[in-house]
Amino acid sequence: MADINEPLVSVKFCFLLGKTAAETVTICKEVCKDEATGKTQVYRWFSHFKRGEMCVKDQLSCVRPSTSRNDKTVEKVCQAVLVDRNWTMNKIYGRKGVC
Repeated sequence: MADINEPLVSVKFCFLLGKTAAETVTICKEVCKDEATGKTQVYRWFSHFKRGEMCVKDQLSCVRPSTSRNDKTVEKVCQAVLVDRNWTMNKIYGRKGVC
């Protein structure tokens, strides 16, 4: 496909036509052959569309942003590990004030 958003636009088009995710997978395979959007992706985007998240301009901006991995959180985790290198991830994330 020429544009990275073309498969997503096709999935949205089928969604708006009232097709099911399964029907959309079949249509994509029929039209695009080897370049068809995968079944998992189709179902994932159908979930987004059902929740009202209709943005297709930029796939990355459509999904919920990562709130756990940012500079502030990384620094807090690094500091916690420096205090006690035997901590597990569960201990780090369970500690109040760390994450």
